[in-house]
Amino acid sequence: MADTQETCLSNGKNISEMTSKGEGDRTQLGLDLDNTARGMSTTPSRFQVARVDVGEENVDDSEQPQDEEPATTNNKPTKQIDFQFPDSPKSPKSPYDSVQFFSDTISPTDTYGYNNSCETHMKTFGKNTVEAIPHVDHYRNLLSATAALKSRPTLAELHEEKEEDLIRAKQREPLLPSEEKLAEDPANKPSTAIKFGWIKGVLVRCLLNIWGVMLFMRMSWVVGQAGIGLSTLIVLLATVVTVITSISMSAICTNGEVKGGGAYYMISRSLGPEFGGAIGLIFSVANAVAVSMYVVGFSETVRDILKANDALIVDETNDIRIIGVLTVTLLLAIAIVGMEWEARAQIVLLGALLIAIANFVIGTFIPPSDEKLVKGVVGYRGTVFVENFGPKFTEGENFFSVFAIFFPAATGILAGANISGDLKNAQRDIPRGTFLAILISSITYIVCAWLLGSCILREASGYLPAAVAAAVYNGTGDGLNFTLGAENVTASQGSSLYSLASNCSLGKGGVCTRGLLHDFQAMELVSGWGPLLTVGIFSATLSSALASLVSAPKVFQAVCKDRIFPKIHVFAKGYGASENPRRAYILAYVIGVAFICIGDLNAIAPIISNFFLMSYALINYSCFDASLANSPGWRPAFRYYSMWMSLLGALLCIAVMFIMNWWTALITFVIVCAIFVYVHYSKPDVNWGSSTQAHVYKSALNTTLKLVSVADHIKNFRPQVLVLTGAPWARPELVDFVYSLTNKISLMVCGNIVVGAQTENLKHLRGMRPKEAYRWLNNRRVKAFYSVTTAPDFRCGVQNLMQNVGVGKLKPNILIMGFMSCWNDTSPTEVEKYFHVVHDAFDLEYGVGILRLKEGLYCDEIEANENIPVNDSVHHKVDPDDEEEEKRPSSPSSPTMLRRSSTASSVESDEADDNGNDVELGGVNLQKVIPENVKNRFAKKQKKGTIDVWWLFDDGGLTLLLPYILSTKQYWRNCPLRVFAAGTKRGEIDREQRQMATLLSRFRIQCEKMTILSDIGRSPSEESMKNFEKLIESWMLDEDKGETSEEFPWKISEEQKLLLKDKTKRNVRLRELLLEHSKDAALIVMTLPVPRKNTCPAGLYMAWIETLTKDMPPILLLRGNQSSVLTFYS
Repeated sequence: MADTQETCLSNGKNISEMTSKGEGDRTQLGLDLDNTARGMSTTPSRFQVARVDVGEENVDDSEQPQDEEPATTNNKPTKQIDFQFPDSPKSPKSPYDSVQFFSDTISPTDTYGYNNSCETHMKTFGKNTVEAIPHVDHYRNLLSATAALKSRPTLAELHEEKEEDLIRAKQREPLLPSEEKLAEDPANKPSTAIKFGWIKGVLVRCLLNIWGVMLFMRMSWVVGQAGIGLSTLIVLLATVVTVITSISMSAICTNGEVKGGGAYYMISRSLGPEFGGAIGLIFSVANAVAVSMYVVGFSETVRDILKANDALIVDETNDIRIIGVLTVTLLLAIAIVGMEWEARAQIVLLGALLIAIANFVIGTFIPPSDEKLVKGVVGYRGTVFVENFGPKFTEGENFFSVFAIFFPAATGILAGANISGDLKNAQRDIPRGTFLAILISSITYIVCAWLLGSCILREASGYLPAAVAAAVYNGTGDGLNFTLGAENVTASQGSSLYSLASNCSLGKGGVCTRGLLHDFQAMELVSGWGPLLTVGIFSATLSSALASLVSAPKVFQAVCKDRIFPKIHVFAKGYGASENPRRAYILAYVIGVAFICIGDLNAIAPIISNFFLMSYALINYSCFDASLANSPGWRPAFRYYSMWMSLLGALLCIAVMFIMNWWTALITFVIVCAIFVYVHYSKPDVNWGSSTQAHVYKSALNTTLKLVSVADHIKNFRPQVLVLTGAPWARPELVDFVYSLTNKISLMVCGNIVVGAQTENLKHLRGMRPKEAYRWLNNRRVKAFYSVTTAPDFRCGVQNLMQNVGVGKLKPNILIMGFMSCWNDTSPTEVEKYFHVVHDAFDLEYGVGILRLKEGLYCDEIEANENIPVNDSVHHKVDPDDEEEEKRPSSPSSPTMLRRSSTASSVESDEADDNGNDVELGGVNLQKVIPENVKNRFAKKQKKGTIDVWWLFDDGGLTLLLPYILSTKQYWRNCPLRVFAAGTKRGEIDREQRQMATLLSRFRIQCEKMTILSDIGRSPSEESMKNFEKLIESWMLDEDKGETSEEFPWKISEEQKLLLKDKTKRNVRLRELLLEHSKDAALIVMTLPVPRKNTCPAGLYMAWIETLTKDMPPILLLRGNQSSVLTFYS
C-alpha cells in the first residue's frame, strides 16, 4: 500500500536475507502494531520495531547514524524505522541498526503504520503509508472526548502531489459556532466519570421505579375496582404499551451511540429538535412531578402510622405535606452527593423491596387472625376469588380511570435510559435491562393482583361491636337482639366472623372502611410481618422518588446543553467527574415540592400518566418515522422491531391518553404543539441527522420524480431562472432582482463560471467556497441554489450550466445575465463569447434576459478577490404591515443550505444589520465598489414609480408575464404596470389600442396605462444616428487593412451594416421613445432584439443593446422562446 514501491536495503543487504541467517526458530519479520503493543519481550522475532503511537515522536534524530547512505536514492522525504537486535546493544556502526524506507513522510499526527511493499515477506497491512486502515476513532463525533486520537488522512493528503507543507496547511471542515462552544466546554473533556453496567444501571433502576408506590398502596384498590380479571388486563395493557415502546427504544438506542439525556436524546436525534425539545421539557417535568407522587405515597404511609399511634403533627393533609417536604429534601442531598452514592442507596432499597414482596407472598399463606378477619383478610377462599374476579366500579370510576391511576407504575421503563450517559454500553445495557425489568415486574403485578383478590374481601366492616363478637365466639347468639335488632337475629344466628366482616351495616357509621376498595394498606395487613412490608413501602417509594429525582435533572441538563431554548443554559452546568446537574436538581426539587403540596396521590397520578404516555407515543413514532424515511443511516443493531408495531404503539398511547381523560390529553397536546412550533420557527443551530431531515430529501426526491410525469400546461408555467451571477456576492443587485421574480413561486439558480482547468480551481468547486456562497445567500435571505463550473472560457461554461443544471422538470427555462457595460474596453474575443451566449440560449430554447443598471453590474475587482463577504447579509426589508410577504429565515432550513462556516469569517446571521457598515474584502471596500443604494436597490421596497413594459414583439408573453409577477410582489406594489406596444398602421391606433386592452383583459393583467406607439416607425434624428455611428466606429471592418469577417467575426462589414440598417434605425428610434416616455420609470422591461445567426456580428448587436440601455433606469431586455406562457382559457 505504499505510495512508491521500493526495495528495503541496508548496506546492500535485504532484510529477508538477514532474517534467514538468524539463529533458532526466529519468525519472519512482523510489524503488527498489536504485537508491538503486547510488549517487545513477548515477540519472538529477532527484530523489534518501536510502536508508532499518535502524539509521540518515535524516531530520535539524535541517535540516527549520520554516516550511512542507502543503496537506493530517492528525492522524496524518508522515514527512519529502527530494527534492533534484542541481544545486542545499539551501535551506530552496526549495519543492521537502521533501515531506511523511501516512502511518504509519516508525521507524529498521522494514523498510519509501516510500509508493507518491501521484499520482507511482511504479513501486516497498511504499514508505512499515508493510507489508514478502518478504525473506530475515524468515525467519532467531532466533539467526542476521544475524537482527537485518530483521524483519517484527507483526500488531498492521498491524492495531491506530496507537498508536506501544503498538505499541513489544508484546513479541515470547521465547526459550527454552536459546536465550537461545545468543543470548548470543559464538560466535553475526557473524565473519569462512574459508569454502570446493565444490572446496576438499568435493571435495578427500572425495577425500583416500576415497583413503586402503586404496588404496595394502590394495587389492592385496583383489584377492588376492576376485579382480578380486569386488573390482569390492566397490567397486560400497560405491559403491551411498555414492551412496544421498549422495542422502539431499543431500535433507536442501538442505531448509534447514545449520550446522556435518555428519552430526550433518542427522540431529538431521531425526529429532530422540534419533537425532541417538546418532549424533553415535558419528560423532565413528568419526572419531577413523579418525585412528588412517590414522596406523597411515602408520606401517606408515615401519616397512617402516626394516626394509628395518635401522633399526628397537625392534621392528615398537612402531615403529608410536612413529611413530603422533609423527605424530598433528604433525597436531594443524596442525589447531589453523587451518582455512586445514589447507586449504593438503590441497591440497599432494592434489597428491602425484595424482602417486602417475599414477606407479602408468605403472609398470604399464613391463617389470618381474628383481627385480620374483621378487616377483610380471610385467607385463600374460592368464594372470595369468584366474588373478586369480576369488576365492581364505584361511582365515578371505570376501566380507564383505574388504568390512569395504575399506569404510572409502568413508567419506570425509562429509568435506565434516562441515565444513558452514565452507562458503560448504552446500546447493549438499555435493551437487556429494560426487557428483563418489564418481564419481572409484570409477572409480579399479576401475581400480586391474583393473591390479593384470592384472600381479601372487596369490602369489610373493619369493626364489630363487642356483643356481636362474643355471640360469634360462644355460638349462642346471646345479645344479638340487643346489638343487631330483632329482625337481624335470625340471619346472624350461627354466622361466622367471616360472614359478619363483610356486613357493612356492622361497621362504624354503617359503612365498610376496610377491604380492597377502602384500605390502601391492605398488602401490609396480609403480610407475614407488617413492619417489614412498611419498610418495603418506604423502599419502593423512596427508591422511585430518588430515581425520578436523578432522571429529571439529567434529561433537563441534556436539553439545556443543546441550547434549543433561550435563557436556560445555566442549568446545563455539571459538577464533578459525572457532570452532576446540581442546578437542575434544585429546579426539580422546587417542582416536586410544589406538587407535594397537593397532598393527593390520586390527583397527581393522572397528570403523570399523560406526560409519560406522550413520551412513549413519540418514542414509538420516532422508530416508525425513521423506518419510513428509509435513510441509509437507519441501521439499528436491534433487529426485533417493526415499523408498523411502533406505529401501533404510538396510536395506542394516544388513544389511551384521550380515553383516560380527554381534556388533560388535549392540554398535553397543546403544550407539545406550542413547544414544537416555537422550536420550529426559532430554528436552533443543530444538525443531528434526524428522520425529519431524511424525509425532506425523500419527499423532494419523490416529488421531483412525480413531476417528471406531469404534462406541461401553459397555466402551470413558472419562470425557472438560471442567473449568471458569478460569485453571488459580486452582483448582489442581480441576485436580488431575480429573486424578486422567483420568490415563493419558482426555481432560481445562481451560476458561476470559473475560467480555467478544474485542477487549478478546485477551491471554487469544493470545500468552503460553495458553502460560503450558500451562507451568503442565506444571510441575505435569498432562497436559491448555487452551481459552479470550470470551463476553458465563459461561453463553454454557460453552455455547461444550461445543459446540466437542474433535474427533471426542475430545470431553468430562462437565462438572465448582466449587461457587459465595459464591452467597448474589453477584448473583442470576450465580447464575441458573451454575444454567442445569447445564440446558445436560444438554441436550447431558453428565454433570455439582460439586465442593466446605470451604475453597471460587472464587479471584477470583487469577484477576483479570494475572500468572501459573508458579513454582507443585507436582509430584504419587509414592512410590518405586509403580512403576505414571506418572512425569510436567518438560518439554514433545508439540506442544501450551508451547515458549516469558516471560523475566521463566520457571523451569526441574526447579527447582520441594514446600516450599510463597510465590509472589507481583502483590501477592497464593498462600499466604494458597490454603493449602498446600488447594492441594496432591489432588496427593499421600491419608491413610487412605474414598471414600463415595452411589449414590441410577441415572444409568447414572457415579456409581459415577468413584469406582472414583479408587480405582485410587496417590494414593487407601489409601481403599477404601463404597457407600450407598437402601432402597425396609421389611422388605426384606436382599434389597435382596443385590441391590446382586450388582450390584456383576457390575460387578466391589470395595467395603469396602455399606450400604442404610433410614431415608432419614424426615422430617428440625425444626432442619434451620429451617436450610433460613433459608437460602432471602432467595430467596423477595415477592409483596406486586409481585415476579413472570418478573421474578425465580431466586426461589422459594410454589407452587414446596410443589411441591418432598418433594425438599427428602429433600435435608435426606440431609445428616443424610451427617453420620452420612460426616463422616470422604476423599471423598464423591453423585448430583447434577436440576432440572426451569421448575419448580425457581435459588435453591431452590442451596439444595439448599448443604445437601448445606456443612461436608462434599470432596464431588463427580455425575450421568450416563442412558446406561449400566457393563456386566457380557464
